[in-house]
Amino acid sequence: MLESTDKQNNIICGKNPVLEALRSGREIDRLLIAHGAGGGSIKEITAKCASRGILIKEISPQKLDYYCGGANHQGVAVMFASREYSTVSEILDYANEKGEAPFLIICDEIEDPHNLGAIIRTAEVCGVHGIIIPKRRSASLNATVAKTSAGALEYMRVARVTNIAATIDELKSSGIWVFGADMNGEDYSLTDYRVACAIVIGNEGKGIGPLVRKKCDKIISLPMRGRINSLNASVAAGVLMYGVMQSRK
Repeated sequence: MLESTDKQNNIICGKNPVLEALRSGREIDRLLIAHGAGGGSIKEITAKCASRGILIKEISPQKLDYYCGGANHQGVAVMFASREYSTVSEILDYANEKGEAPFLIICDEIEDPHNLGAIIRTAEVCGVHGIIIPKRRSASLNATVAKTSAGALEYMRVARVTNIAATIDELKSSGIWVFGADMNGEDYSLTDYRVACAIVIGNEGKGIGPLVRKKCDKIISLPMRGRINSLNASVAAGVLMYGVMQSRK
């Protein structure tokens, strides 16, 4: 199989190598297809990925060239995760096995892999049982995330779901309180985090999506005294995670 020399992603490129990766049952993160490529085995590859719910993304041939490090990609490549994804149920089971109230972080469209990696690193230190990310419009568990997490990814359970809002409904039905981190909420220090809970961290630019915000049990905010009114997503997540850890002593 042809491996990319790009340091930021785990990637396999070329029609036959991609087909073999799919046949092996390997955990595929996403399929990349160059604009204009199609027919023959690429059609077969696309169908296999669609049947497995793998994200399919069309990109420019030049961008695919970059990802594949100059290898002959034949218009197609797959990226695979640096670590296998867990399920939400497995995260909750892990918390129960430890005899602890579940503590989860939900990343609502965190797109910067450095932010996701930093969140994973702090989450591991703060005793978070697992992280939930969406399949679309989110950084995935690529090599950049693994490196930024400084090894924490090896110990952190990450579930990838189709619909964050629907997942929140499922968590709430399991007795988990969902707190959204956003502006114009209650001071985060006034909330009791000793309950089973999940904290939602929003997109770097847009924050929490309107539907996800509506699903939250409460909106919590960090006090601000400066002239700007926002923090980097991973920094805000870190402050909140430490707040939860402190309240659970």
